[in-house]
Amino acid sequence: MRWWIWLFIYICNVQGLGAQELLANVYGRQYTLLNGKWNAIIDPYQQGRRTAIYKNRVLRDKADFKEYAFEGGLRLNVPSDWNSQLSELKYYEGTVWYARKFEINRKSDENLFLYFGAVSYRCRVYLNGVQIGGHEGGFTPFQFNITNAVREGENFLAVEVDNTRTVDAIPALSFDWWNYGGITRDVMLICTPKDYISDYFIQLDKYKPDYIHAEVQLSARSVGQMVKIEIPELKVASEAFTDERGLAKKTFRVRNLKRWSPQNPKLYQVIVSSESDKVEENIGFRNLYVKNTRIYLNDSPVFMKSIGLHEEIAQRQGRAYSEQDAVALLSEAKELGVNMIRLAHYPQNEYIVRLAERMGLMLWEEIPIWQGIDFKNNDTRLKAQRMYAEMLKRDRNRCALSFWGIANETVPSEARNAFLKSLVKLCREMDTTRLITAAFDLPKLNPKTNTFEMEDSFIEELDVVSINKYMGWYHRWPMSPSEVRWNIALDKPLIFSEFGGEALYGQSGDATVTSSWSEEYQEKLYKDNLEMFRHIPNLAGISPWILFDFRSPYRFHPTNQEGWNRKGLISDQGYRKKAWYVMKEYYESIK
Repeated sequence: MRWWIWLFIYICNVQGLGAQELLANVYGRQYTLLNGKWNAIIDPYQQGRRTAIYKNRVLRDKADFKEYAFEGGLRLNVPSDWNSQLSELKYYEGTVWYARKFEINRKSDENLFLYFGAVSYRCRVYLNGVQIGGHEGGFTPFQFNITNAVREGENFLAVEVDNTRTVDAIPALSFDWWNYGGITRDVMLICTPKDYISDYFIQLDKYKPDYIHAEVQLSARSVGQMVKIEIPELKVASEAFTDERGLAKKTFRVRNLKRWSPQNPKLYQVIVSSESDKVEENIGFRNLYVKNTRIYLNDSPVFMKSIGLHEEIAQRQGRAYSEQDAVALLSEAKELGVNMIRLAHYPQNEYIVRLAERMGLMLWEEIPIWQGIDFKNNDTRLKAQRMYAEMLKRDRNRCALSFWGIANETVPSEARNAFLKSLVKLCREMDTTRLITAAFDLPKLNPKTNTFEMEDSFIEELDVVSINKYMGWYHRWPMSPSEVRWNIALDKPLIFSEFGGEALYGQSGDATVTSSWSEEYQEKLYKDNLEMFRHIPNLAGISPWILFDFRSPYRFHPTNQEGWNRKGLISDQGYRKKAWYVMKEYYESIK
């Protein structure tokens, strides 16, 4: 077994979580959705566990009673956050209990898994009155093998969800987006054969355009089992045999392969089969690497025309969770003319990831290592490693995934460096086909040379260096934009991963006055930044912050913000601001 699988299992056991190694491609399996209306109980004083409401016990006689009931009370949609479903829960941070019943017809030759796309932020899961495990982390999937825990016929499922912010969490106590709580993504019952395909990773060689590497992991850890990888359109039918770990590896050459790109997002049907199981999905193949200060996609340099995007439907003031939500978000990004999206600042739902791939949008994905992380806390480091393993396991077969983001706006220290290096090591062990980056916000102006410089030894660990700098918003222009120079990681590609400023849609004002919060000021700010970018020699991409206005308790200006970060190119009502047209024209000019 590969070391990172041992790590994944070890971390889960140490933290008492009980979640098992994730299945690859859950939407390609036989499954039943448990979505819909769930019964719910709000538990701000956390009494539910003490009173064992997860048992949902039946009254024994006329003298018996209980001080709770799931039936006849609050009902919440799953998937969804609770904040947008009930006005009293808009700012709620605490515990909510979810519960529902489901029917099972058991078969002796099958496995049954209970899969959660995400629960925000931590949870404990109970089946038929018994805790089967839990999970921490609001944006990554987890599952439990419940084959021996379910009953024939009716079963009772309860989930204790807690979104309380803590200093040892990821993200930590303070972050610039809404702290949505709830069962925010699909809940599924997944059925597999007794011996099944648990994982696979099939990708094009990092540099060679005609060699595909495949790894297939079977649940039965025994040697000599045959595995078959088929790509019918390419006339590929390659066989491999497992080693003592149940792992089969094969490299094979393909002819006439059309590589995936934003201009031609070609996907191939791939069939992975064993003696007892078969899984199908569509996979694209591309080469992605760095040479000197340029990023190469399929052997040609590519400029990252990106935009940041939160997993939020602004008009609904809630989490995005459905395929329809993904269409709404990504269609607006595509209209802007981008070829990449930075999924900020956490792994977003699988509908967004898979649709982006079909639409030809490259992706930057990260977990929320966003300021304030307790880098000295070993448990926090283990949490981060597990979250990265869960993110990579879910998405590493998606060729649109181009960057693994390691951190955002962190302060250099020995503890920070050691923490982040452990994540880089994990990413490179699990996946060699993506580029690794991190976003920094500490460049400073050197008054002797009039250039921005940055001292951070961690940049040597990265393929691509990224900078967040809000020139003209949080930082005054030290000189005219055309005279600003940057001297950061000149031997590597540099992406400006955040820039911009806030404007209230429809508000006019003096384009030279920052405090006007006007569209005119934001428009000029974007034009000034684009002028500055023309003079950065190793610039390989830009990603404005952000596509839509988004909710944030950070932002409490009474007339211009009202709980919204107004940096969006599009307002919370879906209207395009003047700066949107500036970026649209700029991206169209880059071929």
